[in-house]
Amino acid sequence: MTEPLLLPRPRDLAITGGVSHAQSVRVRIEPAIPAEGYSLDIDDAITIGHSTAAGLRHAHATLAQLRVHYGGAIPRLSIRDEPAFATRGVMLDASRDRVPTPAESAAHVERLAGLKLNHLEFYTEHTFAYAGHEEVWRDWSPITPDDVRTLQARATRLGVRLSANQNCFGHLSSWLRHPRYATLAETHGHWEFGEPGDTFARSGPFSLCPIDPASITLVKDLLDQLLPCFESPLVNIGCDETFDIGFGRSAEAVRTRGRAAVYVDYVRQVCDLVRAHGKRPMFWADIALSHPESIAWIPDDLIGLAWGYEPDAPFERWCRLLRDAGRDAWVCPGTSSWRSITGRTSERTANLAAAAACAGLADGFLVTDWGDLGHHQQWPISLHAIAHAADAAWNSADTSRSRDAVARGQPSASGASGLCDAISLHVFGDPSLRIGRWLDALGDLDLPLREIGGRVAVDGSPRRMRNATALFNDLHLPLGEGGDERLRKGLMNLPASLWHEARERLATLERSRPVLADATINAELEHTLAVARLAIDRALLRRGEGSIRRSDLAGRLRDILAEHRRLWLLRSRPGGLDSSTRHYQRILGELEAG
Repeated sequence: MTEPLLLPRPRDLAITGGVSHAQSVRVRIEPAIPAEGYSLDIDDAITIGHSTAAGLRHAHATLAQLRVHYGGAIPRLSIRDEPAFATRGVMLDASRDRVPTPAESAAHVERLAGLKLNHLEFYTEHTFAYAGHEEVWRDWSPITPDDVRTLQARATRLGVRLSANQNCFGHLSSWLRHPRYATLAETHGHWEFGEPGDTFARSGPFSLCPIDPASITLVKDLLDQLLPCFESPLVNIGCDETFDIGFGRSAEAVRTRGRAAVYVDYVRQVCDLVRAHGKRPMFWADIALSHPESIAWIPDDLIGLAWGYEPDAPFERWCRLLRDAGRDAWVCPGTSSWRSITGRTSERTANLAAAAACAGLADGFLVTDWGDLGHHQQWPISLHAIAHAADAAWNSADTSRSRDAVARGQPSASGASGLCDAISLHVFGDPSLRIGRWLDALGDLDLPLREIGGRVAVDGSPRRMRNATALFNDLHLPLGEGGDERLRKGLMNLPASLWHEARERLATLERSRPVLADATINAELEHTLAVARLAIDRALLRRGEGSIRRSDLAGRLRDILAEHRRLWLLRSRPGGLDSSTRHYQRILGELEAG
């Protein structure tokens, strides 16, 4: 009898011997079982113990997976299970072009509930239909109040909390570029994005001016419309990456009072607005954590969302900084899907494990799936990573064991391969159990390239690539002049031989791709392979390798564009599609001009 494939993997499972054909289920309330925990005993009968409705749901989810795996003959076993984190959530980016259709949003909720996740939020900047602000969202197929209420009813029935999310400070270019809102911007000039010593030159509006009372007036209007749509007491107010503060209208205030003080004063005003609705604010804590002295200044009830997307993200240090100041913390790793085409398996695995190790320090685990530069990653890439994150958030100990097994090159049935098999069966409906491992291999297609091809340091020394794959970065870097010079130097340090090796690995993956029952996922994976193939061949063209012609690449990219549009409309609303395709059209224009 094979070991049970369960997702997330239970924390305590014992096989007691033999097979049970029992069908009926006895349920008993056991007050000593922790909230969301459950017991499941399968012998001559099936018995579930629980203390809350959530625990009962989780027990039934486990039983359903056992029946998928074994049919009517389940091993006799005993499970004692509970989550490592009280809140286990997903944040989906609905502002970088992709706004899911109502049907796809409903499917998201079903998937999350099946993975024992209990929190969902859609990141919005300009894609909620605020009354009186139609010029901002008119062409974006926005989420409406009715959409929220309909989805919330379904989510509540399934034990998933749908929470409000509206960035209230930075990342608001889509508002500030309109004449009506332009005067609220911190600056329309040049500024530096990033931390000192590792910045990118930017220009144009980004953040609301924190010293302008009209900024808070706008935010109040937005929150007054948004928050009554949600039953959840939690509100994500964003406030991340406000690096432009001090480059424009708040420059004098920053000089006299300090950047952190100006930042926190504004955040406190937004928190007051949230609290007036009887809700609790959360915020991306990057700015506060980069100025640790400011943590003591933030409101006591503000939840710090400590986010980082690389293996070296110091989640434990961040959580301790927040905890030591008496603030609650959540860890927020990423799917590593965006800016990738194929995903980033090694980075994702280590990043999720580092976040999971903070069970006990953090109350929540929120995995983020962003959509930078057109949201071109296909849904199976993100879904595979979200399933991995669900396992990490539930069973942090097994997550660490999986990571260690991979590091030793010895994955076991209870380690990385067992997790991939469970994802294959329960997420992708793949009885061959191949798709999970195949997706992991795809996500490390260009690992040797990204280990050395990152944006070079200020002194020109090579670095590991961060927040992207080599395929993605090289595809979006102009063939001629232009683009970030330090990024160009890092990519051009990569020898052509590594690109040829990546092409060979891709060919092997193309031949071995599992074919699933879901036609849409099959098409999305085929499209992913086509984009990866184009990216590698264009990189070889850049380096003068082989007989690759621009005209051939242009023809292939036209086909990719057509398929990108077709696939987009199967899951996403049409509003952001033209914005998404502009990134491919720029590359196409360059190929055609050559």
